[in-house]
Amino acid sequence: MIKFLSIGGAREVGANSYYLQIDGTGILLDCGIHPRKKGLDSLPLFDLLENYPLDFVIISHAHQDHVGALPFLIKKFPHVIIYTTPYTKELVSVTLHNAVNILKKETNGEENISFFTHEEIDLLVRSIRDYDYNEEFELRGLNSSAQLKGCFFDAGHILGSAMVMIKTDDKKILYTGDMNLSDQSIEIGADLEALNDVDFLIMESTYGDTNTKLTGNWESERNRFINELNKIISKGGSVLIPVFALGKMQEMLMLIYEAIRSGKLTDAEVYTGGIGREISSIYDRYRYVVRRKNRDTELKQIPQSNLYEINDYNHYKKNPGYLLASSGMMLEGTMSFQLAEFWLKQKDFAVFGVGYMDPATPGYKIINAKNNDALKLRGDREINVECEINRFYFSAHANRDGLINFAKSLKPETVILVHGEESAQNWLGFHLLESDPGIKLFSAELGKEIILRD
Repeated sequence: MIKFLSIGGAREVGANSYYLQIDGTGILLDCGIHPRKKGLDSLPLFDLLENYPLDFVIISHAHQDHVGALPFLIKKFPHVIIYTTPYTKELVSVTLHNAVNILKKETNGEENISFFTHEEIDLLVRSIRDYDYNEEFELRGLNSSAQLKGCFFDAGHILGSAMVMIKTDDKKILYTGDMNLSDQSIEIGADLEALNDVDFLIMESTYGDTNTKLTGNWESERNRFINELNKIISKGGSVLIPVFALGKMQEMLMLIYEAIRSGKLTDAEVYTGGIGREISSIYDRYRYVVRRKNRDTELKQIPQSNLYEINDYNHYKKNPGYLLASSGMMLEGTMSFQLAEFWLKQKDFAVFGVGYMDPATPGYKIINAKNNDALKLRGDREINVECEINRFYFSAHANRDGLINFAKSLKPETVILVHGEESAQNWLGFHLLESDPGIKLFSAELGKEIILRD
């Protein structure tokens, strides 16, 4: 029997965690926290697993919405074996140390919460078993005779990101994780060469309801982005670019550097900081090992000023530049949020959105604001929008047309849509059924079991 159960990330983007039971072997695909929920509410619903066997956790990549809850799971199920790629394993160390620090702040004063020391996180990371892309590994459950095999394929999303293939004696299950089919500044699109027909496809749907013209290609967006950056810098303003510290910061840093080096972009100060710099060093370390563009360029060699060392934001009026600040969705309390409260009131400045914004986050509210709008970012205090706001689509996820073509190429008998808002899954589901009426299609629901094979 093969069962599927979502314990997080069903019809939303966050706390992604999906359970498979295959002939008595229990496998959890990802174990993330929710970016816009606080404390224990941000975790997947681990209690749903109490009556199921759990032998393995497979981590697709190191973003916090896919791995941030791992220490809490291991505390509850200490026997579980963890698998991921070697590059994700190293990034997970940075991500988990950061996630635990955040959760400690958010749950201050709550009772009955077991936290983790940095030494415990180090031990957890050392216990992870890592396999490279296209390298098979065995998955033998403690109380199961099923002989399963796993394999990672480069998903093209961030460094180390992987699609996960699980093979039984007669079935193939593919979990996409977060996947991207086109090249970015650093990452090359997903490696599909070794993929062929699968029986069950568990597929992300992040941009399912976004017009493909908007998710566009990096080349056309790059030119528009550079032109708009030049306009702001020529006025003496600075540009705030909210980014995820892992992935988007490195991609945009490379884009800006190459544009300056080629003479297309005005040479101005580039500001970065926080764990993004530590992550960049990991990108540098593996630049000759993974599929990557610009292997000879080290991110650490790009001139950068530390934005965390600047306390007076008027500095950016005297020293115009490009600020790559996390978080990417401008969550309250983060550096990008704090800067935005100052930025919105500066008429020669600009905020440029370059990635996914959850509709319930401050970033979504800001990036969809118009000049002279009155925004309430916290409490009842209003901020009048005087700066320029612009949205660019440098997606690290496959667009909806790409997802449909990808699914069609694999000819699955069953597709389960995850990691996307309900509207995104509705659009994808409709068009998948339109192209193949015989397909079995499910939109994952939190806590609702799906039987894939009796």
